[in-house]
Amino acid sequence: MVFLDAATGLRRSELFALKWDDVDFDDMQITVRRSIYINIVGNCKTEASRKPVPMDPILASELWAWKQGSPYGQPHDWVFASSHTRGKSPYWQDIILSRIIRPAAVRAGIEKHIGWHTFRHSFSTMLVANGENVKVVQELMRHANCRCTLEIYSQARIQAKREAQHRVVEMITPREREATEPELPLILANGEAARMDLP
Repeated sequence: MVFLDAATGLRRSELFALKWDDVDFDDMQITVRRSIYINIVGNCKTEASRKPVPMDPILASELWAWKQGSPYGQPHDWVFASSHTRGKSPYWQDIILSRIIRPAAVRAGIEKHIGWHTFRHSFSTMLVANGENVKVVQELMRHANCRCTLEIYSQARIQAKREAQHRVVEMITPREREATEPELPLILANGEAARMDLP
């Protein structure tokens, strides 16, 4: 469940609303047809949300293994059917988060607060960090427009920001300045001063 969410950026309401007939193993894609929240089934958030979601072969293999091991593997069964309801409804989102995912994060040494949106947010951020085209990110996130993708979800890593800024500085600054630039004091975390050459 977590792997599927992290690898596709599905909204939690879409993730839990998946049925096996939404998963096309032949064409390697998932069709998002509905959403579910507090066991109430509804429509997708937007028209763009209904666009097919591609499945990586590794992801498809894991999902197939999950299906083979599930007692609820018929086309109209929930992908993440709850055994407590004998498959009549999917797992309860908040219970999975609080009893399984957050404790697993703690065991892994992750201190950040984890929510369902964390996986969607991280998916977008990693796409951008990998240098993917904004339009590709938009399509994978199934946003109505690129502005939403950039403004809300995509946070460039601090190192990526530094590297981007450094490339601009190198373009502006003549090479000969490097040898004549004065040193500036650098205050270290322990309060001591060191010397630093300007780039």
